[in-house]
Amino acid sequence: MNINEIKERVIKTIDENRELILKAGQAMYDNPEFGYKEFKGTEIVSNYFKNELGLDVEEGIAYTGCRARANENVEGPKVAILGELDAISCSDHLDSNELGAVHACGHHIQIAGMLGAATGLVKSGILSELGGKVDFMATPAEEFVELGYRTQLRADGKIKYFGGKQEMIYNGTFDDVDMAVMFHALDLGDKKVLTGPVSNGFIGKTVKFIGKEAHAGSAPHEGINALNAAMLGINNVHAQRETFKDSDRVRFHPIITKGGDIVNSVPADVRMEAYVRARTIEGMIDANKKVNRGLTAGAYAVGAEIEITEIPGYLPILKHDSMEDVLEGNLEYLGLKDDMIKGGDFTGSFDFGDVSHIMPTLHPMFGGINGALHTRDFKTVDDEIAILMPAKALALTVVDLLFAQGKKAKEILDNFKPVMTKEEYLTFMESNDKVIKA
Repeated sequence: MNINEIKERVIKTIDENRELILKAGQAMYDNPEFGYKEFKGTEIVSNYFKNELGLDVEEGIAYTGCRARANENVEGPKVAILGELDAISCSDHLDSNELGAVHACGHHIQIAGMLGAATGLVKSGILSELGGKVDFMATPAEEFVELGYRTQLRADGKIKYFGGKQEMIYNGTFDDVDMAVMFHALDLGDKKVLTGPVSNGFIGKTVKFIGKEAHAGSAPHEGINALNAAMLGINNVHAQRETFKDSDRVRFHPIITKGGDIVNSVPADVRMEAYVRARTIEGMIDANKKVNRGLTAGAYAVGAEIEITEIPGYLPILKHDSMEDVLEGNLEYLGLKDDMIKGGDFTGSFDFGDVSHIMPTLHPMFGGINGALHTRDFKTVDDEIAILMPAKALALTVVDLLFAQGKKAKEILDNFKPVMTKEEYLTFMESNDKVIKA
């Protein structure tokens, strides 16, 4: 078969299995779970791989999550297609469950799209025409939340890192992968797809301000107010905002998770969680130093102590033009030339950014939804655009990469220089995994 015949068979197969693919996405939507708790989601995806596609499945690739392999006996590059399992918390959303969990970030859409791409590649029977391997992965814990729960998992030796793809890099899941592709949902108005996004990375932190309790009414002078230390610390960071470079797109957003014990005692134990985001690794490190300095000064001002636990966050997403060119060619093939936005600037963060530093990646955004991510307004309005179109686009991109003995993939890999090797990445992660006391 020539390459266009292969692509048409993939497209036809996805269309023929439309209801099956959408049903899997709906099952994910009906069972939202927070990160590293996606046991039902893993089961849904694993059963699809086994029962619908006849693939062997490896479960628990990063505590939860699963992976299926295709064309494993073929020589050539390996491309992984990823979809994320976890939900977010938005108790005001109409479809949130009793825990407030809901797929208002669209990860159920990613899973359905990944399964759609897998369906197109496997059920069409075209894998024998490709000169390389394809893995399909349902990845856990993209949302960097429930830090207390993840801290306990780490203490129990079940995970090392709080982000699912970080954990997968660490535990070797990506060791035999040469390229990775996925997509995300986004409200794009009257457009259907956005290519080449870049994003911020971040360093996470939990902070404990340690004061001295005293009766708040009769003897506040005998206490040390840890809540005042925290508020001063936040204001100290605000006072430094003009020192952040505009090009670094710095963001600092803290929450107080514990403001004290009882209202008539001087707060002696105050807790905070925060992210320090920036566009570059250098910007992240610089801003983080200033944030720590401001928080520590707040504690010092009232005579409190402080304990800052640094948690390795995510790296910025990098854009790989050679991969973007292949994707955009397939978007045009699918008739989306006039429905495309080229380039996107996001100050949020994705753990796929970590992967983009060590191998060629793709992370386009597809429409078909209304409402901002992580809000009560998020909803899918067009399954064709949100799920089936990205399934086709990613599947056809894999065809282009691996056709003719993987010629295009080999060409990209020959000219690719990673920002970090896996070893350098893990060293960097360790350097941002520490406790600071003052």
